Amino acid sequence: MAQRTFWKGYLKLSLVTCPVAMMPARSESEKVRFHTLNRKTGHRIQSRFVDAVTGKPVSDDDEVKGYPKGDDDYVMLDDDELDAVALDSTRTIDIELFAPRSSVGWIWYDTPHYLVPDGKIGDEAFSVIREAMKATRTVGISRVVLYRRERAVLLEPRDRGIVLWTLRYGDEVRDEGDYFTDIGKAKPEPDMRALMEKLIASRTKDWSPELVQDPVQDELLDIIKAKQKGRKPARKDAPAASEGNVISIMDALKRSLEPRK
Repeated sequence: MAQRTFWKGYLKLSLVTCPVAMMPARSESEKVRFHTLNRKTGHRIQSRFVDAVTGKPVSDDDEVKGYPKGDDDYVMLDDDELDAVALDSTRTIDIELFAPRSSVGWIWYDTPHYLVPDGKIGDEAFSVIREAMKATRTVGISRVVLYRRERAVLLEPRDRGIVLWTLRYGDEVRDEGDYFTDIGKAKPEPDMRALMEKLIASRTKDWSPELVQDPVQDELLDIIKAKQKGRKPARKDAPAASEGNVISIMDALKRSLEPRK
């Protein structure tokens, strides 16, 4: 079932503008969710904000964002002041520039959304932007206010629509050099690499959503069903940890290529 629209606005490229609608591309509605209960009464437990000094509950109207400027000293910002930031990008996705699709590393991709024309009137403008990006193998870079913050976004043509990815902020991605620089530069022997390539080839298959199913979710549902019927769920023992016996990589590769029993 298609999710309802959670954002409406305009897609703009220079003087070309069209109304668009956006929906999250992912869903967690099917995930098993739990409430926290009081074991003694079976009643749900409520979470409440309380004043850290007085211990008294704080009403929604009295909650405000604060930026720390010293010990127990804050600059308070109201929602109206936060909403006033980046007003131009609140309802308009103005494509500022384009980049080769291959030049944007996957590590910058954050959350996907589906972008579609909002009504027939925007079909033509939407399709010409989409098809031009396909032909040039580029993605659009813009900014838009989502989740109460202005986000850098990437627009990628897909089928008859556009996937809009929010991008991670520059200070969120750590420099890979801090982690990879000290890794040894030794290259594997050609025979060893050939065996590894053969092993990879034997386990290569086309992508399918079935490859990323959640077995824990299925087991949780089995436990819930058993308890609903008054049965005690079957207990599974955790698999024994591998002792990590040291063997040669060549022997390990050869044994890995043996037919599975």
